[in-house]
Amino acid sequence: MKKISLSFFCTLFFVNILSAQYTNVMISNVNDPEEVTIRINPKNPNQVVAGANIDNVFRSNDGGASWTQTFLSDPTNGVWGDPIVFTDTTGDFYYSHLSNPSSGGSWVDRIVFTKSTDGGVTWWPSGTSTGKNGTKVQDKEGIVVNPLTNEIYVTWTQFDSYGTSSATDSSVIMFSKSSDAGLTWSIPLRISKDGGDCVDSDNTVEGAIPSVGPAGEIYVVWTGANGLVFNKSLDDGLTWLSHETNVTSMPGGWDYNIAGLQRCNGLPQAICDRTGGVNNGTIYVNWTDQRNGTGDTDVWLVKSTDGGTTWCSPIRVNNDVAGSQQFLSWMDVDKITGTVYCVFYDRRNYASSSQQTDVYIAKSVDGGNTFTNYKINQTSFIPSPAVFFGDYIGISAYNNMVRPIWMAYSSSTLSVWTALLDGSTMSINESSLNAFSPVELEQNQPNPFIQTTWIKFGLKKSATVNLEVFDVLGNKVATLYNKEQFYEGDYDYIFNATAYNLKSGIYYYSISCNEYVVTKKMIVY
Repeated sequence: MKKISLSFFCTLFFVNILSAQYTNVMISNVNDPEEVTIRINPKNPNQVVAGANIDNVFRSNDGGASWTQTFLSDPTNGVWGDPIVFTDTTGDFYYSHLSNPSSGGSWVDRIVFTKSTDGGVTWWPSGTSTGKNGTKVQDKEGIVVNPLTNEIYVTWTQFDSYGTSSATDSSVIMFSKSSDAGLTWSIPLRISKDGGDCVDSDNTVEGAIPSVGPAGEIYVVWTGANGLVFNKSLDDGLTWLSHETNVTSMPGGWDYNIAGLQRCNGLPQAICDRTGGVNNGTIYVNWTDQRNGTGDTDVWLVKSTDGGTTWCSPIRVNNDVAGSQQFLSWMDVDKITGTVYCVFYDRRNYASSSQQTDVYIAKSVDGGNTFTNYKINQTSFIPSPAVFFGDYIGISAYNNMVRPIWMAYSSSTLSVWTALLDGSTMSINESSLNAFSPVELEQNQPNPFIQTTWIKFGLKKSATVNLEVFDVLGNKVATLYNKEQFYEGDYDYIFNATAYNLKSGIYYYSISCNEYVVTKKMIVY
Protein backbone atom coordinates (compact mmCIF):
# COMPACT_ATOMS: atom_id res chain seq x y z
CA MET A 1 0.00 0.00 0.00
CA LYS A 2 1.37 3.42 -0.91
CA LYS A 3 0.20 6.99 -1.21
CA ILE A 4 -0.04 8.65 -4.62
CA SER A 5 -0.53 12.34 -5.33
CA LEU A 6 -2.92 12.96 -8.24
CA SER A 7 -2.29 15.84 -10.57
CA PHE A 8 -4.10 15.55 -13.88
CA PHE A 9 -6.92 14.01 -15.91
CA CYS A 10 -6.14 11.87 -18.90
CA THR A 11 -8.08 10.75 -21.97
CA LEU A 12 -7.22 7.11 -22.54
CA PHE A 13 -6.51 5.56 -25.88
CA PHE A 14 -6.82 2.38 -27.89
CA VAL A 15 -3.76 0.37 -28.94
CA ASN A 16 -3.98 -1.97 -31.93
CA ILE A 17 -1.27 -4.22 -33.40
CA LEU A 18 -2.51 -6.03 -36.49
CA SER A 19 -0.14 -8.96 -36.11
CA ALA A 20 -1.24 -9.78 -32.54
CA GLN A 21 -3.71 -12.55 -31.82
CA TYR A 22 -5.81 -10.66 -29.28
CA THR A 23 -6.64 -6.98 -29.27
CA ASN A 24 -4.97 -5.21 -26.33
CA VAL A 25 -6.20 -1.88 -24.97
CA MET A 26 -4.11 0.33 -22.73
CA ILE A 27 -6.51 1.66 -20.11
CA SER A 28 -4.07 4.07 -18.42
CA ASN A 29 -0.43 4.88 -17.85
CA VAL A 30 -0.89 7.82 -15.46
CA ASN A 31 -1.09 8.07 -11.67
CA ASP A 32 1.03 4.91 -11.13
CA PRO A 33 -1.85 2.42 -11.57
CA GLU A 34 -1.44 -1.04 -10.03
CA GLU A 35 -3.45 -3.59 -8.01
CA VAL A 36 -6.20 -3.63 -10.60
CA THR A 37 -9.84 -4.73 -10.65
CA ILE A 38 -12.51 -4.91 -13.39
CA ARG A 39 -16.20 -5.73 -13.73
CA ILE A 40 -18.62 -6.09 -16.66
CA ASN A 41 -22.16 -4.87 -15.96
CA PRO A 42 -24.42 -7.89 -16.62
CA LYS A 43 -27.36 -5.53 -17.14
CA ASN A 44 -25.43 -3.68 -19.87
CA PRO A 45 -22.27 -5.55 -20.96
CA ASN A 46 -21.01 -2.58 -22.97
CA GLN A 47 -20.58 -0.86 -19.60
CA VAL A 48 -17.32 -1.86 -17.91
CA VAL A 49 -15.74 -0.24 -14.84
CA ALA A 50 -12.22 -0.82 -13.54
CA GLY A 51 -10.10 0.51 -10.71
CA ALA A 52 -6.48 0.67 -9.59
CA ASN A 53 -4.60 1.50 -6.41
CA ILE A 54 -5.05 3.96 -4.89
CA ASP A 55 -7.88 6.09 -6.28
CA ASN A 56 -7.99 5.43 -10.03
CA VAL A 57 -11.40 4.81 -11.62
CA PHE A 58 -11.79 3.84 -15.29
CA ARG A 59 -15.04 3.48 -17.20
CA SER A 60 -15.95 2.26 -20.68
CA ASN A 61 -19.24 2.36 -22.56
CA ASP A 62 -18.08 0.30 -25.55
CA GLY A 63 -17.13 -2.99 -23.94
CA GLY A 64 -13.61 -1.90 -23.05
CA ALA A 65 -12.45 -0.57 -26.43
CA SER A 66 -11.98 2.97 -25.05
CA TRP A 67 -11.78 4.37 -21.53
CA THR A 68 -12.19 7.52 -19.46
CA GLN A 69 -10.34 8.01 -16.19
CA THR A 70 -11.46 9.82 -13.04
CA PHE A 71 -10.27 9.81 -9.45
CA LEU A 72 -12.07 8.65 -6.33
CA SER A 73 -12.42 11.00 -3.38
CA ASP A 74 -13.78 10.36 0.11
CA PRO A 75 -13.37 13.30 2.53
CA THR A 76 -14.64 11.25 5.48
CA ASN A 77 -12.89 7.90 5.15
CA GLY A 78 -10.01 8.71 2.84
CA VAL A 79 -8.97 6.40 0.00
CA TRP A 80 -6.23 3.81 0.33
CA GLY A 81 -5.44 0.45 -1.33
CA ASP A 82 -7.03 -2.92 -2.16
CA PRO A 83 -9.63 -1.63 -4.66
CA ILE A 84 -12.42 -4.02 -5.68
CA VAL A 85 -15.06 -3.10 -8.30
CA PHE A 86 -18.31 -5.09 -8.36
CA THR A 87 -21.98 -4.80 -9.36
CA ASP A 88 -25.24 -5.64 -7.64
CA THR A 89 -28.34 -7.21 -9.17
CA THR A 90 -29.64 -3.83 -10.40
CA GLY A 91 -26.50 -3.08 -12.39
CA ASP A 92 -25.16 -0.44 -10.01
CA PHE A 93 -21.39 -0.39 -9.57
CA TYR A 94 -19.53 -0.37 -6.23
CA TYR A 95 -15.91 0.44 -5.46
CA SER A 96 -14.55 -0.90 -2.15
CA HIS A 97 -11.19 0.07 -0.72
CA LEU A 98 -9.20 0.58 2.47
CA SER A 99 -9.26 3.83 4.41
CA ASN A 100 -7.00 6.69 5.40
CA PRO A 101 -9.21 9.10 7.38
CA SER A 102 -7.95 12.63 7.92
CA SER A 103 -9.69 12.73 11.32
CA GLY A 104 -11.87 10.56 13.52
CA GLY A 105 -9.90 7.40 12.96
CA SER A 106 -6.57 5.83 12.08
CA TRP A 107 -4.86 4.47 8.97
CA VAL A 108 -6.66 1.47 7.41
CA ASP A 109 -9.13 1.12 10.27
CA ARG A 110 -12.24 0.27 8.17
CA ILE A 111 -13.46 -1.18 4.87
CA VAL A 112 -15.07 1.52 2.70
CA PHE A 113 -17.73 1.28 -0.02
CA THR A 114 -18.78 3.90 -2.55
CA LYS A 115 -21.46 3.48 -5.20
CA SER A 116 -22.25 4.64 -8.75
CA THR A 117 -25.69 4.46 -10.36
CA ASP A 118 -24.57 5.91 -13.70
CA GLY A 119 -21.95 3.47 -14.92
CA GLY A 120 -19.04 4.94 -13.00
CA VAL A 121 -19.49 8.58 -14.01
CA THR A 122 -20.28 9.78 -10.49
CA TRP A 123 -19.83 8.17 -7.07
CA TRP A 124 -21.22 8.79 -3.61
CA PRO A 125 -19.51 11.94 -2.30
CA SER A 126 -18.60 10.00 0.84
CA GLY A 127 -18.74 6.23 1.17
CA THR A 128 -20.07 4.01 3.93
CA SER A 129 -17.82 1.70 5.93
CA THR A 130 -17.75 -1.39 8.08
CA GLY A 131 -15.27 -3.02 10.43
CA LYS A 132 -14.04 -0.02 12.40
CA ASN A 133 -12.72 -1.38 15.69
CA GLY A 134 -10.55 1.17 17.43
CA THR A 135 -7.10 1.35 15.91
CA LYS A 136 -7.13 -2.24 14.66
CA VAL A 137 -6.24 -2.59 10.98
CA GLN A 138 -8.88 -3.90 8.55
CA ASP A 139 -7.22 -5.25 5.39
CA LYS A 140 -7.67 -7.26 2.15
CA GLU A 141 -11.42 -7.35 1.70
CA GLY A 142 -13.29 -9.85 -0.48
CA ILE A 143 -16.77 -9.09 -1.85
CA VAL A 144 -19.72 -10.99 -3.27
CA VAL A 145 -23.39 -10.09 -3.93
CA ASN A 146 -26.18 -12.58 -3.23
CA PRO A 147 -28.19 -12.71 -6.49
CA LEU A 148 -31.28 -13.90 -4.61
CA THR A 149 -31.47 -10.97 -2.18
CA ASN A 150 -29.06 -8.30 -3.50
CA GLU A 151 -27.28 -8.42 -0.15
CA ILE A 152 -23.57 -7.55 -0.19
CA TYR A 153 -21.23 -9.81 1.79
CA VAL A 154 -17.71 -8.71 2.73
CA THR A 155 -14.93 -10.66 4.44
CA TRP A 156 -11.49 -9.39 5.44
CA THR A 157 -8.54 -9.70 7.84
CA GLN A 158 -8.51 -7.77 11.12
CA PHE A 159 -5.04 -7.15 12.60
CA ASP A 160 -4.67 -6.28 16.26
CA SER A 161 -1.52 -4.40 15.31
CA TYR A 162 -0.37 -4.56 11.70
CA GLY A 163 3.12 -5.88 10.99
CA THR A 164 4.07 -6.93 14.53
CA SER A 165 5.37 -10.32 15.62
CA SER A 166 4.16 -9.95 19.21
CA ALA A 167 2.53 -13.11 20.56
CA THR A 168 -0.21 -10.98 22.12
CA ASP A 169 -1.36 -9.67 18.72
CA SER A 170 -3.33 -11.75 16.26
CA SER A 171 -5.13 -11.65 12.92
CA VAL A 172 -8.68 -13.00 12.39
CA ILE A 173 -11.20 -13.21 9.55
CA MET A 174 -14.28 -10.97 9.83
CA PHE A 175 -17.67 -10.92 8.06
CA SER A 176 -20.24 -8.15 7.54
CA LYS A 177 -23.20 -7.65 5.21
CA SER A 178 -25.41 -4.91 3.83
CA SER A 179 -29.10 -5.50 3.15
CA ASP A 180 -29.79 -1.98 1.79
CA ALA A 181 -27.43 -1.64 -1.20
CA GLY A 182 -24.47 -0.54 0.84
CA LEU A 183 -26.08 2.19 2.94
CA THR A 184 -25.59 0.39 6.27
CA TRP A 185 -23.65 -2.65 7.45
CA SER A 186 -24.14 -5.34 10.08
CA ILE A 187 -21.95 -5.57 13.15
CA PRO A 188 -18.79 -7.44 12.06
CA LEU A 189 -18.62 -11.09 13.10
CA ARG A 190 -15.48 -13.14 13.52
CA ILE A 191 -15.75 -16.32 11.40
CA SER A 192 -12.25 -17.82 11.86
CA LYS A 193 -11.78 -20.04 14.88
CA ASP A 194 -8.02 -20.12 14.33
CA GLY A 195 -6.19 -16.82 14.37
CA GLY A 196 -2.81 -15.96 12.94
CA ASP A 197 0.02 -13.59 13.65
CA CYS A 198 0.16 -9.96 12.50
CA VAL A 199 3.33 -10.16 10.40
CA ASP A 200 1.33 -10.16 7.14
CA SER A 201 3.05 -13.32 5.93
CA ASP A 202 2.54 -17.09 5.85
CA ASN A 203 1.29 -17.42 9.45
CA THR A 204 -1.22 -14.59 9.05
CA VAL A 205 -4.83 -15.51 8.17
CA GLU A 206 -5.52 -13.58 5.00
CA GLY A 207 -7.16 -13.51 1.59
CA ALA A 208 -10.72 -14.25 2.72
CA ILE A 209 -12.93 -14.54 -0.39
CA PRO A 210 -16.71 -15.11 -0.13
CA SER A 211 -18.93 -16.74 -2.75
CA VAL A 212 -22.64 -17.56 -2.89
CA GLY A 213 -24.20 -20.95 -3.66
CA PRO A 214 -27.38 -21.64 -5.67
CA ALA A 215 -29.60 -21.57 -2.56
CA GLY A 216 -27.89 -18.52 -1.04
CA GLU A 217 -25.24 -20.44 0.90
CA ILE A 218 -22.26 -18.25 1.87
CA TYR A 219 -18.89 -19.90 1.34
CA VAL A 220 -15.59 -18.34 2.44
CA VAL A 221 -12.05 -19.51 1.71
CA TRP A 222 -8.81 -18.04 3.10
CA THR A 223 -5.25 -19.05 3.83
CA GLY A 224 -3.03 -19.25 6.87
CA ALA A 225 -0.45 -21.45 8.56
CA ASN A 226 -2.40 -24.64 7.68
CA GLY A 227 -2.91 -23.82 4.01
CA LEU A 228 -6.30 -23.09 2.47
CA VAL A 229 -9.31 -23.37 4.81
CA PHE A 230 -13.08 -23.08 4.41
CA ASN A 231 -16.14 -21.95 6.34
CA LYS A 232 -19.77 -21.56 5.41
CA SER A 233 -23.10 -20.19 6.57
CA LEU A 234 -26.50 -21.56 5.60
CA ASP A 235 -28.54 -18.83 7.31
CA ASP A 236 -27.43 -15.61 5.61
CA GLY A 237 -24.33 -15.15 7.74
CA LEU A 238 -25.93 -15.47 11.19
CA THR A 239 -24.14 -18.68 12.15
CA TRP A 240 -21.10 -20.50 10.75
CA LEU A 241 -19.33 -23.82 11.14
CA SER A 242 -17.90 -24.16 14.65
CA HIS A 243 -14.44 -24.52 13.13
CA GLU A 244 -13.07 -23.90 9.66
CA THR A 245 -12.19 -27.03 7.66
CA ASN A 246 -9.11 -27.76 5.56
CA VAL A 247 -9.27 -27.42 1.78
CA THR A 248 -5.69 -28.25 0.78
CA SER A 249 -2.13 -27.61 1.83
CA MET A 250 -0.17 -24.71 0.38
CA PRO A 251 3.47 -25.85 0.37
CA GLY A 252 5.85 -22.94 0.62
CA GLY A 253 3.13 -20.67 2.01
CA TRP A 254 1.23 -17.83 0.38
CA ASP A 255 3.94 -15.19 0.82
CA TYR A 256 6.80 -15.93 -1.59
CA ASN A 257 9.36 -14.18 -3.80
CA ILE A 258 9.34 -13.65 -7.57
CA ALA A 259 12.40 -12.04 -9.17
CA GLY A 260 11.65 -8.48 -10.22
CA LEU A 261 8.78 -7.90 -7.77
CA GLN A 262 8.94 -6.12 -4.43
CA ARG A 263 6.59 -8.78 -3.08
CA CYS A 264 4.31 -11.51 -4.35
CA ASN A 265 1.56 -13.70 -2.93
CA GLY A 266 -0.53 -16.74 -3.77
CA LEU A 267 -3.72 -15.64 -2.02
CA PRO A 268 -6.82 -17.50 -3.23
CA GLN A 269 -9.84 -16.65 -5.32
CA ALA A 270 -13.12 -18.53 -4.81
CA ILE A 271 -16.29 -18.59 -6.93
CA CYS A 272 -19.38 -20.81 -6.94
CA ASP A 273 -21.07 -21.73 -10.21
CA ARG A 274 -24.71 -20.55 -10.18
CA THR A 275 -25.49 -20.99 -13.87
CA GLY A 276 -27.96 -23.86 -13.42
CA GLY A 277 -25.82 -25.95 -15.79
CA VAL A 278 -23.99 -29.24 -15.29
CA ASN A 279 -21.56 -27.66 -12.79
CA ASN A 280 -24.16 -25.70 -10.85
CA GLY A 281 -23.13 -25.46 -7.19
CA THR A 282 -19.47 -26.30 -7.80
CA ILE A 283 -17.12 -24.20 -5.67
CA TYR A 284 -13.83 -23.35 -7.39
CA VAL A 285 -10.72 -22.14 -5.56
CA ASN A 286 -7.71 -20.79 -7.44
CA TRP A 287 -4.28 -19.84 -6.04
CA THR A 288 -0.53 -20.04 -6.74
CA ASP A 289 2.26 -21.64 -4.70
CA GLN A 290 5.82 -22.96 -4.89
CA ARG A 291 5.28 -26.61 -3.96
CA ASN A 292 7.52 -27.51 -6.90
CA GLY A 293 10.34 -25.19 -5.86
CA THR A 294 11.09 -21.49 -5.71
CA GLY A 295 11.93 -21.45 -9.41
CA ASP A 296 8.69 -23.18 -10.44
CA THR A 297 5.67 -21.26 -9.15
CA ASP A 298 2.41 -22.73 -10.50
CA VAL A 299 -1.29 -21.87 -10.73
CA TRP A 300 -3.64 -24.35 -9.04
CA LEU A 301 -7.34 -25.06 -8.72
CA VAL A 302 -9.43 -27.26 -6.46
CA LYS A 303 -13.18 -27.71 -6.49
CA SER A 304 -15.97 -29.07 -4.34
CA THR A 305 -19.28 -30.41 -5.62
CA ASP A 306 -20.80 -31.05 -2.18
CA GLY A 307 -20.87 -27.63 -0.56
CA GLY A 308 -17.30 -27.70 0.68
CA THR A 309 -17.47 -31.04 2.51
CA THR A 310 -14.85 -32.63 0.25
CA TRP A 311 -12.38 -31.23 -2.27
CA CYS A 312 -10.61 -32.69 -5.27
CA SER A 313 -6.83 -32.96 -5.49
CA PRO A 314 -5.10 -29.81 -6.79
CA ILE A 315 -5.29 -29.39 -10.57
CA ARG A 316 -2.38 -27.62 -12.28
CA VAL A 317 -3.83 -24.78 -14.38
CA ASN A 318 -0.76 -23.71 -16.37
CA ASN A 319 0.08 -26.37 -18.97
CA ASP A 320 3.74 -25.58 -19.71
CA VAL A 321 6.70 -27.81 -18.92
CA ALA A 322 8.03 -27.59 -15.37
CA GLY A 323 10.56 -24.96 -14.38
CA SER A 324 9.02 -21.54 -15.14
CA GLN A 325 7.16 -18.95 -13.08
CA GLN A 326 3.40 -18.31 -13.11
CA PHE A 327 2.10 -15.90 -10.46
CA LEU A 328 -0.55 -13.40 -9.29
CA SER A 329 -3.56 -15.30 -10.63
CA TRP A 330 -7.20 -14.21 -10.57
CA MET A 331 -10.31 -16.20 -11.52
CA ASP A 332 -13.85 -15.69 -12.76
CA VAL A 333 -16.64 -18.03 -13.84
CA ASP A 334 -18.83 -16.86 -16.73
CA LYS A 335 -22.24 -16.16 -15.19
CA ILE A 336 -24.03 -17.57 -18.27
CA THR A 337 -21.83 -20.29 -19.77
CA GLY A 338 -20.09 -21.57 -16.62
CA THR A 339 -16.68 -21.43 -18.31
CA VAL A 340 -13.83 -21.04 -15.81
CA TYR A 341 -11.14 -18.43 -16.59
CA CYS A 342 -7.85 -17.84 -14.75
CA VAL A 343 -5.54 -14.94 -15.68
CA PHE A 344 -1.92 -14.84 -14.50
CA TYR A 345 1.57 -13.60 -15.27
CA ASP A 346 3.76 -16.14 -17.06
CA ARG A 347 7.48 -16.55 -17.91
CA ARG A 348 7.32 -19.87 -19.81
CA ASN A 349 8.60 -18.35 -23.05
CA TYR A 350 11.95 -17.21 -21.68
CA ALA A 351 15.07 -18.56 -20.01
CA SER A 352 14.69 -19.43 -16.34
CA SER A 353 17.01 -16.57 -15.41
CA SER A 354 14.94 -14.03 -17.36
CA GLN A 355 12.39 -11.72 -15.77
CA GLN A 356 10.61 -11.18 -19.11
CA THR A 357 6.91 -11.53 -18.37
CA ASP A 358 3.78 -12.32 -20.41
CA VAL A 359 0.10 -12.56 -19.49
CA TYR A 360 -1.86 -15.78 -19.98
CA ILE A 361 -5.46 -16.88 -19.62
CA ALA A 362 -6.37 -20.48 -18.85
CA LYS A 363 -9.86 -21.56 -19.90
CA SER A 364 -11.83 -24.61 -18.79
CA VAL A 365 -15.12 -25.73 -20.32
CA ASP A 366 -15.33 -29.00 -18.35
CA GLY A 367 -15.74 -27.75 -14.82
CA GLY A 368 -12.07 -27.12 -14.11
CA ASN A 369 -10.89 -30.63 -14.96
CA THR A 370 -8.71 -29.47 -17.85
CA PHE A 371 -7.44 -26.08 -19.03
CA THR A 372 -6.34 -24.60 -22.33
CA ASN A 373 -3.77 -21.77 -22.01
CA TYR A 374 -3.64 -18.65 -24.20
CA LYS A 375 -1.04 -15.89 -24.30
CA ILE A 376 -3.07 -12.68 -24.47
CA ASN A 377 -0.58 -9.81 -24.20
CA GLN A 378 0.97 -8.26 -27.29
CA THR A 379 4.15 -6.97 -25.63
CA SER A 380 6.10 -8.60 -22.81
CA PHE A 381 7.71 -6.53 -20.07
CA ILE A 382 10.24 -6.70 -17.24
CA PRO A 383 9.06 -5.43 -13.83
CA SER A 384 11.30 -3.45 -11.52
CA PRO A 385 11.74 -4.37 -7.84
CA ALA A 386 12.02 -0.64 -7.13
CA VAL A 387 8.39 -0.13 -8.25
CA PHE A 388 5.51 -1.58 -6.24
CA PHE A 389 3.52 -3.82 -8.57
CA GLY A 390 0.43 -4.44 -6.48
CA ASP A 391 -0.91 -7.66 -4.99
CA TYR A 392 -3.31 -8.80 -7.70
CA ILE A 393 -4.69 -8.51 -11.22
CA GLY A 394 -8.26 -9.30 -12.32
CA ILE A 395 -10.75 -10.69 -14.82
CA SER A 396 -14.49 -10.44 -15.49
CA ALA A 397 -16.52 -12.73 -17.76
CA TYR A 398 -20.15 -12.55 -18.85
CA ASN A 399 -21.81 -14.50 -21.68
CA ASN A 400 -18.50 -15.12 -23.52
CA MET A 401 -17.40 -11.50 -23.12
CA VAL A 402 -14.07 -11.79 -21.26
CA ARG A 403 -12.15 -8.78 -19.95
CA PRO A 404 -8.89 -9.42 -18.07
CA ILE A 405 -6.94 -6.56 -16.51
CA TRP A 406 -3.24 -6.45 -15.68
CA MET A 407 -0.29 -4.15 -15.06
CA ALA A 408 2.78 -3.77 -17.28
CA TYR A 409 5.98 -1.81 -16.79
CA SER A 410 8.22 -0.13 -19.37
CA SER A 411 10.26 3.08 -19.67
CA SER A 412 9.96 3.56 -15.88
CA THR A 413 6.17 3.75 -16.21
CA LEU A 414 3.38 1.52 -14.90
CA SER A 415 0.42 0.96 -17.20
CA VAL A 416 -2.89 -0.91 -17.01
CA TRP A 417 -4.18 -3.08 -19.87
CA THR A 418 -7.11 -5.19 -20.91
CA ALA A 419 -7.77 -7.50 -23.86
CA LEU A 420 -10.98 -7.75 -25.86
CA LEU A 421 -11.70 -11.47 -25.75
CA ASP A 422 -14.61 -13.58 -26.95
CA GLY A 423 -14.71 -16.80 -24.96
CA SER A 424 -16.40 -18.67 -27.81
CA THR A 425 -13.59 -17.92 -30.30
CA MET A 426 -10.50 -17.68 -28.10
CA SER A 427 -8.93 -20.67 -29.79
CA ILE A 428 -9.03 -18.92 -33.17
CA ASN A 429 -5.67 -17.60 -34.36
CA GLU A 430 -5.56 -14.61 -36.68
CA SER A 431 -2.75 -16.16 -38.72
CA SER A 432 -3.22 -18.87 -41.32
CA LEU A 433 -3.41 -22.44 -40.13
CA ASN A 434 -0.77 -25.05 -40.78
CA ALA A 435 -0.02 -26.74 -44.09
CA PHE A 436 -2.73 -29.35 -43.50
CA SER A 437 -5.47 -26.73 -43.50
CA PRO A 438 -7.65 -26.82 -46.63
CA VAL A 439 -8.25 -23.05 -46.48
CA GLU A 440 -6.01 -19.97 -46.71
CA LEU A 441 -7.23 -16.50 -45.80
CA GLU A 442 -5.36 -13.38 -46.85
CA GLN A 443 -5.33 -9.99 -45.17
CA ASN A 444 -8.09 -7.81 -46.59
CA GLN A 445 -7.01 -5.01 -48.94
CA PRO A 446 -7.11 -2.12 -48.42
CA ASN A 447 -6.92 -2.14 -44.66
CA PRO A 448 -7.97 0.09 -42.99
CA PHE A 449 -10.78 0.99 -45.43
CA ILE A 450 -13.65 3.45 -45.56
CA GLN A 451 -16.40 1.56 -47.40
CA THR A 452 -15.25 -1.46 -49.40
CA THR A 453 -12.38 -3.94 -49.13
CA TRP A 454 -11.30 -7.17 -50.89
CA ILE A 455 -11.35 -10.41 -48.89
CA LYS A 456 -9.40 -13.16 -50.66
CA PHE A 457 -9.26 -16.85 -49.74
CA GLY A 458 -8.06 -20.08 -51.28
CA LEU A 459 -9.22 -23.69 -51.03
CA LYS A 460 -6.96 -26.71 -51.53
CA LYS A 461 -9.97 -28.94 -52.11
CA SER A 462 -13.74 -28.66 -52.45
CA ALA A 463 -15.45 -27.56 -49.24
CA THR A 464 -18.51 -25.98 -47.70
CA VAL A 465 -17.60 -22.47 -46.62
CA ASN A 466 -18.86 -19.98 -44.05
CA LEU A 467 -17.53 -16.40 -44.28
CA GLU A 468 -18.65 -14.10 -41.46
CA VAL A 469 -17.80 -10.77 -39.81
CA PHE A 470 -17.80 -10.11 -36.06
CA ASP A 471 -17.42 -7.01 -33.90
CA VAL A 472 -14.96 -6.73 -31.01
CA LEU A 473 -17.54 -8.16 -28.59
CA GLY A 474 -17.91 -11.32 -30.69
CA ASN A 475 -21.32 -10.38 -32.09
CA LYS A 476 -21.90 -11.51 -35.69
CA VAL A 477 -22.56 -8.41 -37.81
CA ALA A 478 -22.48 -9.87 -41.32
CA THR A 479 -22.83 -13.28 -43.02
CA LEU A 480 -21.14 -13.24 -46.42
CA TYR A 481 -21.36 -16.97 -47.19
CA ASN A 482 -23.47 -19.47 -45.29
CA LYS A 483 -22.65 -23.12 -46.07
CA GLU A 484 -21.75 -22.25 -49.67
CA GLN A 485 -20.15 -25.04 -51.72
CA PHE A 486 -16.83 -24.09 -53.39
CA TYR A 487 -14.38 -26.06 -55.53
CA GLU A 488 -10.59 -26.00 -55.21
CA GLY A 489 -9.22 -22.60 -56.22
CA ASP A 490 -8.79 -18.95 -55.28
CA TYR A 491 -11.71 -16.61 -54.57
CA ASP A 492 -12.36 -13.05 -53.56
CA TYR A 493 -15.24 -11.14 -52.05
CA ILE A 494 -15.83 -7.38 -52.20
CA PHE A 495 -17.08 -6.52 -48.73
CA ASN A 496 -19.16 -3.35 -48.36
CA ALA A 497 -19.24 -2.21 -44.73
CA THR A 498 -21.85 0.45 -45.50
CA ALA A 499 -24.30 -2.20 -46.66
CA TYR A 500 -24.22 -3.67 -43.16
CA ASN A 501 -24.32 -0.28 -41.39
CA LEU A 502 -20.94 -0.87 -39.75
CA LYS A 503 -19.55 2.08 -37.83
CA SER A 504 -15.87 2.97 -37.64
CA GLY A 505 -13.93 0.48 -35.56
CA ILE A 506 -12.25 -2.91 -35.40
CA TYR A 507 -13.90 -6.04 -36.83
CA TYR A 508 -12.91 -9.66 -37.46
CA TYR A 509 -13.63 -11.68 -40.60
CA SER A 510 -13.64 -15.43 -40.22
CA ILE A 511 -13.73 -18.26 -42.73
CA SER A 512 -14.56 -21.83 -41.72
CA CYS A 513 -14.69 -25.08 -43.62
CA ASN A 514 -14.90 -28.54 -42.12
CA GLU A 515 -13.22 -28.25 -38.69
CA TYR A 516 -10.81 -25.50 -39.77
CA VAL A 517 -11.30 -21.83 -38.90
CA VAL A 518 -9.11 -18.83 -39.80
CA THR A 519 -9.78 -15.31 -38.55
CA LYS A 520 -8.18 -11.95 -39.35
CA LYS A 521 -8.67 -8.40 -38.21
CA MET A 522 -9.80 -5.41 -40.26
CA ILE A 523 -10.46 -1.76 -39.52
CA VAL A 524 -13.29 0.40 -40.84
CA TYR A 525 -12.59 4.14 -40.94
